[in-house]
Amino acid sequence: MNTAAFVRPRSLPSPDLRLVVVPHAGGSGAVYHPMTRRLPPAWDLLLLDLPGRGKRHDRPPFTDMTALVAQVTEDVAAVADGTPLALFGHSFGAVVAAETARSLQRRGTAPLWVGVSGRQAPAVRPGVRLLDPALSEVELARRLTRLGGMPDRLDELPEFRARFLQLVRADLRALDSYRPDPGRPPLTADLTVFAATDDALAPAAGAAAWAPETTGAFRRLTFPGGHFHFLDDAFPAFTAALVAEIEETRGHLAASRATPATTTTITTITTTAASATTVREESA
Repeated sequence: MNTAAFVRPRSLPSPDLRLVVVPHAGGSGAVYHPMTRRLPPAWDLLLLDLPGRGKRHDRPPFTDMTALVAQVTEDVAAVADGTPLALFGHSFGAVVAAETARSLQRRGTAPLWVGVSGRQAPAVRPGVRLLDPALSEVELARRLTRLGGMPDRLDELPEFRARFLQLVRADLRALDSYRPDPGRPPLTADLTVFAATDDALAPAAGAAAWAPETTGAFRRLTFPGGHFHFLDDAFPAFTAALVAEIEETRGHLAASRATPATTTTITTITTTAASATTVREESA
């Protein structure tokens, strides 16, 4: 198994599940390292470093979504050894994760669950783009700061700041190139959308638009906060919710699916750090 593209916080010889995390625009896998402490001990966490950052800092970033998804598909295929697979991505990473899941599905190695966060559904074209690769460096940095996406104290390191903004621009250009075919087959994996009440990039009201992207169970969770609501003190509660979603899918797979049904339930999940409202719309 080739894990060269991933940060792997712990190496497990025979994990129960592999969770692949795709970072947001400009981000590296290391941002999601705190998940490690809240995952079941038998889960293998694989934090993807996209070209241009982290373990692959010496490679140029992609500016075309089709080419990027093809690369990430190869990266994930290199660790797909039959162990149950789950994919999660935030914002830009949500698009990459969802399309990589489709690509793996065509290969016959579909993940059992896909989680997308901080991104509008592929069928929705944003009316106003808050982040544009054509923005000046000052304005792009200002907007990222407002969203909570600028690393702390980056202004004190001009070279790193310039490099970070270069990566963000490349990722935004890749998003601009994203033109999904509306006739492509939907996912078969369960799909969970993680939304936030004050996310200006992906309003929570639009989360339901992701439902047609899968024939599996569809669930959506709404958390308090903005685009990066899960960082810092909220990370433990967010990770716990993510684990619960994957375990829900694993439970469904273990149960009989002999009788097709469609149900809708509303549940409120309360944790010590935050409250999340879950709307489940499931088909089996």
